[in-house]
Parts: sequence; structure tokens; C-alpha cells
Amino acid sequence: MRRFYTIPEVAEAFATSEAQIRSLLKSGELEGIQIGGRGQWRIEDTKVDEYIQRMYAEQRDHQETF
Repeated sequence: MRRFYTIPEVAEAFATSEAQIRSLLKSGELEGIQIGGRGQWRIEDTKVDEYIQRMYAEQRDHQETF
């Protein structure tokens, strides 16, 4: 497994748009780093996993309130 992924790769994995991933990065919900002079985003595999686990936990917490 690779350590870093691009926005298009993460968008494909999540079956969502690149704009949605950019929004998550901008809001800080998903952590990433910008590299190079053009500020291209890279998202570490562990940050993707952390985001997924956090979303599952939030969903469980939400379900418990019903």
C-alpha cells in the first residue's frame, strides 16, 4: 500500500467528487498536506483511515440517539 494519495484517488475510493474531498480538506475534517510550488494536495493513508473510523463512530453515536 502506498503512503500518500492524491485528491482524485481519494475521491475515487470514497465514490465521491474531487470537489467534496477538497471541501473536506479545506474544513479540516480530512487532514492532508500541500506540497510543491503549485500546492498539490497529498493525503496520507493513515489520515484516510482515521477519517473513516471517525465517520463510523459519529454514525454509531447518531444511531444511539434514536
